Parts: sequence; structure tokens; C-alpha cells
Amino acid sequence: MSDAATSVSIVTQTCVRPDSADAFARWQGETSTVISGFPGFIEQRLMPPNPPLQVDWVILQRFASLEDAKRWLGSSERQSRIEGATAMLVGRDDVHIVRDEASAARTAPVSAVISTRVKPGMEAEYLKWEQKVAAAQSKAAGLQGYRFEPAVPGVQEDFIAILRFDSETNLRSWLESPQRRQLLDEAAPLTAEFHTRLAQSGFEQWFRDATPEGAPPPAAWKMNMIVLLTLYPVVFLWGLVVGTPILTGVLKLNFPVALFIGNAFSVLLTSYLVPWTANRLSWWLAPPKSGRTLVHLQGTSLLVAAYLIMILLFWKAL
Repeated sequence: MSDAATSVSIVTQTCVRPDSADAFARWQGETSTVISGFPGFIEQRLMPPNPPLQVDWVILQRFASLEDAKRWLGSSERQSRIEGATAMLVGRDDVHIVRDEASAARTAPVSAVISTRVKPGMEAEYLKWEQKVAAAQSKAAGLQGYRFEPAVPGVQEDFIAILRFDSETNLRSWLESPQRRQLLDEAAPLTAEFHTRLAQSGFEQWFRDATPEGAPPPAAWKMNMIVLLTLYPVVFLWGLVVGTPILTGVLKLNFPVALFIGNAFSVLLTSYLVPWTANRLSWWLAPPKSGRTLVHLQGTSLLVAAYLIMILLFWKAL
């Protein structure tokens, strides 16, 4: 049986104070180091907020088994890490365990994690209602997948549903549809709490092929450096060759229109250039543990040198 079929993921959604975002990112990086040596740990994915769709931080921690995940949740290491982050957070964390194929919230352009606290004694009725919802949403446009996880006594008191859609528009259409609202009204007598959190992937989708199977995603600063490496020459050359002489010079387009066309072209081309570049820098994005510091320094120096060379070349081209 494959590891994806037996593994589980802990999905944590948390609201961070705006003035603590940088500190929380550093704290999460330190937590990644701690959890990487924990028995059964496979990978961790971090999704920063992306308003207005995703206002929370979403952390996905994948383990080889439910027992491994439960040990991490109850470990002194995790409790110590949580105590260090309390002052950065607003409200309570939503922590859920879902059985993989790998994690539903990780594999789609946009996902909704729905947690429901069911009133005692209403579990059987709620499960019947959930089957009714599943049948209705199976017809929703853009649905890519659906997972439902019952409560785990002593570990997770909520029932969890994860919906995966191909776009924010289709997801919101279903979440706000009259049909779903009617179903939620039917469930009101059965439930004590109900929360819906949205998550959307960012640059990570461009770096999946450059990341070894089971490895955590590259550090955000590395992904940003590669995006800058590809975006800078695209924007400069477009403006030099097309934007200024043709769009604003020959065609006499207004600057906002010409800028929009240039941005659209840049995003399209970057979406191809970033994965290509990331594959060739995979040795730096996901270095082995031995000699990691040296690899970090070598790769960073290489990119900084590339930046400087491009600046000098483009400077002389003007």
C-alpha cells in the first residue's frame, strides 16, 4: 500500500496579528526544524494569507500514520512551540486531522476546510445530513474532490469536510448557493459550531516539480528570489522592445492600458520560466542535510550575481 494511502495530515488554520506576521513566519520556520526530526513526519506545507480569499495562515503537516500525528499533537515539543506563539495569534487555532490521499487542501487551486461541532447524541442524524450534502455538491461546477472525516474522540472533536474546486468563483458559487444555504438551515438543530476556512496555493505550484517527493516546499525567500530572477528581465525587455516603442509609441495606447498588457504578458511568461528555472536550481531549493549551509550560500550567491549582471547589462542597453 502506498504511503499516500496510509498517511494523514494535520491541517492547522490560525489568525495572526498583522504586526506579528514576520515574527510568525520566523517562528514557523523554527517549528519546521523541530518537527522535521519527529518520528513519522513526512512533509510540511505553509500557506501564508492571501486576502480576501484566504485570511488565515494554513499549515499542513503530513505524517506516516494517525498514531504519529497524534504523538506530535500531544508532544512536549509541540506544546513548547505553541506557548511561544500565543502572543502573535488572534482567537483559537482550528486543528484538524484528515486522512490523505495526500492532503485535499494542498492539491487544488482553492479549497474550503469546513469544521462542524455536532451536538451530543446527534451524530447519526448529522452523518445522514452529510450524505445529502455530498450528493448535492457533487453536481457543483468546478468540484475537483471532496473528503469527509468524522470526529476522532480524544483528538479531534469536529467533523471535517474538505472541498477542492478549480477556481475561487466556482467555490464561492457553491458556498453561497441557495441550495447549500437551505441544507445548512436543515443542519442547524444538529450542530453547535460551524466554521469555514478557505485556502489557496501561491507560488508553491510553480515549484512542485523541483521539490523531491515527500520533501517540504522550498523556503519562501528562495521562491521569491527565483520569481524575481525570471520576472525582472521579462518586464525590462518587454518595456524596452514592445511596451515603450510599440504600445505607447506607435499604437499610442494610454499608459494604464499598455501597463496592463505588459503585466498580463509577464505573468503568462513567468508561469513557464519559473518552473523551468526551479528545476535547474533544485539542488539549492531542496539541498541534502549534509552541507546544507554551504549549498544555501552557493545558490544565494549565484542568484545575487545573476541580478547584478542583468542590472549592468540592462543599464548599458539604455
